[in-house]
Amino acid sequence: MKLYKIAAANYEDYYGTMENPIDRSYTTTIAQKPDCSAFLFLCKDTQTAQAGLELLSTVPSGFDFTYCQEWGLTINDAVVARVVLDLRRKAYGTWESQLEKINDDGIDSWKTTIATVKTSLPK
Repeated sequence: MKLYKIAAANYEDYYGTMENPIDRSYTTTIAQKPDCSAFLFLCKDTQTAQAGLELLSTVPSGFDFTYCQEWGLTINDAVVARVVLDLRRKAYGTWESQLEKINDDGIDSWKTTIATVKTSLPK
């Protein structure tokens, strides 16, 4: 997964407005500046260069973690890795639902589903 920073001034250019949203369901916003002047998000694909959008190699300072408040407000590279694992876990579903998928649709269908998750949410 790639980490991006977007300035609040460019947020609508990237995500659209309430009236005219742009589908960015493949991104997950994980942090924001306390004054909401910038946001961090994860995306599996490289995004095209746009004003206010910056690809990062590590988590910058000055951001509050917003993905899961139960984890606290501290964000660093380890927390980003934990977010990716949490997104994958949620996409896989419970072990009970995975067993049900195997029972209902067969092992090959389950393997296809798992491979899709691994592709869409790389570590």
